[in-house]
Amino acid sequence: MTLRTRLLRNAAVVGVSTALLGITAPAATGTTAGPAESLAWADCEGATVDPRQQCATLRVPLDHADPDGPRIDIAVSRIPAEDPDARRGALLLIAGGPGGSSLDDPSGKGQKLPRQVRDTHDLIGFAPRGLAPSTPVTCGLDHGDLATSKLRPWPAPDGSVDGNMATARRMADACARNGGELIKHLSTADEARDIDLLRAALGERKISAWGVSYGTYVGAVYAQLFPHRTDRIVLDSVDDPDPTRVARAWLAGHEQGVEDTFPHFAAWASKPGNPDRLARRAADVRPMFLRLAARLDREPIPWPGANPEELNGNVLRQALLDGLYRPSRYPALAELIRAARRGTVPPAPEAPPEEVLQNVAAVGAGTLCNDVAWPTSPAVYEKGVAESRAAYPLTAGMPRNAMLCAAWPYPPREAPVRITDRGPSDILLVQNERDVATPLSGASRMREALGRRAVMVTVDSTGHDAYLANGNACGDRVVSRFLATGERPDSDLYCR
Repeated sequence: MTLRTRLLRNAAVVGVSTALLGITAPAATGTTAGPAESLAWADCEGATVDPRQQCATLRVPLDHADPDGPRIDIAVSRIPAEDPDARRGALLLIAGGPGGSSLDDPSGKGQKLPRQVRDTHDLIGFAPRGLAPSTPVTCGLDHGDLATSKLRPWPAPDGSVDGNMATARRMADACARNGGELIKHLSTADEARDIDLLRAALGERKISAWGVSYGTYVGAVYAQLFPHRTDRIVLDSVDDPDPTRVARAWLAGHEQGVEDTFPHFAAWASKPGNPDRLARRAADVRPMFLRLAARLDREPIPWPGANPEELNGNVLRQALLDGLYRPSRYPALAELIRAARRGTVPPAPEAPPEEVLQNVAAVGAGTLCNDVAWPTSPAVYEKGVAESRAAYPLTAGMPRNAMLCAAWPYPPREAPVRITDRGPSDILLVQNERDVATPLSGASRMREALGRRAVMVTVDSTGHDAYLANGNACGDRVVSRFLATGERPDSDLYCR
């Protein structure tokens, strides 16, 4: 089995951990270079869920400002529209991350779409620039730095950020040594320009899209840079578009996301008859968790086979963050908490192959750090962490701490894209009311930025991913109708 095949097969395993992860250049523009390439469709390498899925490779400029310079590969997939006579166009599936792939999504989540959408649209997936089996990038990070509790910048138990700044320098140096030219050319705007070249290669005048999580920011940037090449755009589990902070705003959003979601977990964890019950009352779950995390700060438990090989307070906090992504993860989170209270650990979780983690981490790092300049002063993070720890103890200051971007050696090549209401009114936002990763507060800011271009559906549900993910018939019906017919609600809607 080739490396490309292993990376393709294992990309979905990475899941949540992909989210880890003065400007003088001119403002971003939507210009893409050169004539449209054609795509040579063939059977996909490796196993896919649906034998109808086809794969191709798109060649794009490494640097969109140098269209005649070196080129890189973008891996693309499709399942053609099921009713050729009714075909309307192409629906691009945009994964989260940065560092997520939708290459197998036409065979996976795409098959959850209603028949009317599958009849009328080719379902298109792709691996973004830098992510195998597209031309891959790596930072060659130390094994210990691939731990999610390192990729997320959890401060020391006393709130110190000194260790985080040292980690940031070590990681950024590795990316500079090993990332080559490609690491400098990973950004959301670059991905949006790749998408427009893909649209042209597909032979489409306009393209529809369903972006999820970070994919909502990609979709919004595409709609900003190429407003008249959009058809029907769904942004699902929506990122904050703050043009001054970008990824720093997303990271900070976890404070509110955990606060919004934790009460739902606490109610579940205290429900009578629940075999995974942790407390008699929902109000007891939070103080119990905080006491346990503090105890593990002082007395970590050895955890052979895990990374790191101990269950400390920050590993538990990261497990909480991961566990709140969707209610189906609550039992595993409760199992870990019960074991830790006994002074034991469950079997270490299975990790994806290291080459997959290295690749995903590098794509995430390059995109997050190239999109916007992060502060380099430890004092900025010390202040933010102290304020965050006081106001949001469950996340212990992590959301305002220093990632490797604090030591990133490359300045952004262009200013962040500011999302506005310029363009056609063809965007539908769908957002769970309780979402740990993309909280409603951030989605509301995206809704405000898009103005007349968008309508938002807020769903009375818990978890990350809203459309076709949580059984809310109202929300699913509204989004499906929009994709199938273009019909949207006249105004923002709340779905119970």
